[in-house]
Amino acid sequence: MSTRTLKPADSLAPRMPYLWAGRGDVNAFFGLMLDNVGDMILMAGLLIEVFGFPRDFVLTRMIPGTAVGVLVGDLIFTGMAFRLAKRSGRGDVTAMPLGLDTPSTFGSVFLILAPAFAAAKARGLDPTEAAGHAWFVGIAMILASGVFKLACALFSGSIRRLVPRAGLLGSLSAIALVLISFLPLLEIARAPVAGMAALGVILITLTARWRLPGNVPGALAAVIVGGFVYYAMWAMRLGPGPGGGEMARPPLAFRPALPMPIAPWWDWLVVHWREAADFLPVAIPLALATVVGGIDCTESAAAAGDDYPTGRIIAAEGVATIVGGIFGGVIQSTPYIGHPAYKAMGARAGYTLATALFVGAAGVFGTFDWIFYLMPKAVVFPILIFVGLEITAQSFRATPTRHYPAVVLACVPALAYLATLAVGQFLPEAKPFERMSPAARHYLQTVTMLSGGFIVSSLLWGTTLAHLIDGRVRPAIAALLLASGFSLFGVIHSPLPSGPIVPPGEAIQQLKAIGRFETSSLQTPYHWAAAYAMAALGLVALKFWGRRPDPTASLDLVRSD
Repeated sequence: MSTRTLKPADSLAPRMPYLWAGRGDVNAFFGLMLDNVGDMILMAGLLIEVFGFPRDFVLTRMIPGTAVGVLVGDLIFTGMAFRLAKRSGRGDVTAMPLGLDTPSTFGSVFLILAPAFAAAKARGLDPTEAAGHAWFVGIAMILASGVFKLACALFSGSIRRLVPRAGLLGSLSAIALVLISFLPLLEIARAPVAGMAALGVILITLTARWRLPGNVPGALAAVIVGGFVYYAMWAMRLGPGPGGGEMARPPLAFRPALPMPIAPWWDWLVVHWREAADFLPVAIPLALATVVGGIDCTESAAAAGDDYPTGRIIAAEGVATIVGGIFGGVIQSTPYIGHPAYKAMGARAGYTLATALFVGAAGVFGTFDWIFYLMPKAVVFPILIFVGLEITAQSFRATPTRHYPAVVLACVPALAYLATLAVGQFLPEAKPFERMSPAARHYLQTVTMLSGGFIVSSLLWGTTLAHLIDGRVRPAIAALLLASGFSLFGVIHSPLPSGPIVPPGEAIQQLKAIGRFETSSLQTPYHWAAAYAMAALGLVALKFWGRRPDPTASLDLVRSD
């Protein structure tokens, strides 16, 4: 927990009434609300349109609990703002913003929910039953993430010291570039006139930081401009219209939905706990990223004048994540990085309260059905591209210059995952694995292994290189030995398409059963484990006979031409 105390000047300052709502809260509300709504549209769109989840299942099972997590988290942060204002006697306290974690939205959909759904259908379950199975897997990961965050709240300072920013932020940059920025761009390209109009407004206002007349929020302006263009084209019969022209119109009836599936989920977990555990190497690194991000956000808020206890901020996001999971949510919540910007707008606590109520009501009372139907994804997704750009830029801003190569190295495994996504869109339908040429089979199998557990391998690669750059051999050896153990059991570099965590002997038997062993006979878990172990052994020799780098030397390259 935080050990911060009030400064003497704070205790002696005249106490001001807390003006918890003002004009600045309006601008901040639209920014925070649209960010959360965009994440929910993204989650629903990917699950329904890309992976074939039943539409009603996603909207009535997964969305309500996910929205409740935002409701609870923003209410807690609103209360913390009132408490800080009372404690400090200041009237300008700005609440910490909280919302759905965008990297986790992609990570949960692509690496947890979709694989679990596909595996369930492969076992003969119909789409609704398979969606229920994937839902329970997602709940298990959200609850595990929440418990992990609560534990981290006690050791927030130690976590920052143990994990180099280059490793952690590098893995986040990989998700930001490959998933958060690139994949939404594909949706924008499907409706380029409206999508590029919205993207232009986002880049002008949020990235280049131009101000619009009347200080209209950039996110709101982007939705208005893009939405006007989209529906104007529809009116002229040049565009698809509401729901992309493919979605049925939602019913007008009031449809509250708030599932509480913990009892049946527990019965499911008793039977399927091993399968659920296979996804922990995805969920825990994502949770760790939100913990470190929450610490950074708290420090950023303190620099802006609002000194919140770090441990309580992390605990609050843990509680919000657990509550969301109890009600069926599948995306974790996290503090957002925008506190200083919201404070500069003049926002106080009204914007987090309004966001909590709006997002919670939209998810629970069925309003989100209409938001999902009426709000074009090509108009909303530019906000996600801004988020991806901001995460990537922040990764470099928060990392020492000498660690930039480690950040870039951590991005490389994500490129392999992008390759598997591209190949997976057409190759299985065009030609089964056994009918491919030997070169094509080897390429696909290699890319599959490089992408397996890429969040963990990104973290370990970046961490190892950052330690080496600093001349710290022992932690680099530890990271490589950890990678060796992880690769032996398929946590990273699994040779199996579904990426399960299994002993190496069992992995080889499954490779033989599916006809892939010959292709990867020199890339088994034993080979990967040996590769990392030999690299660690090489560092042991380096420790005794090598010369450490100068830690004060800069890696900046100055061109002389």
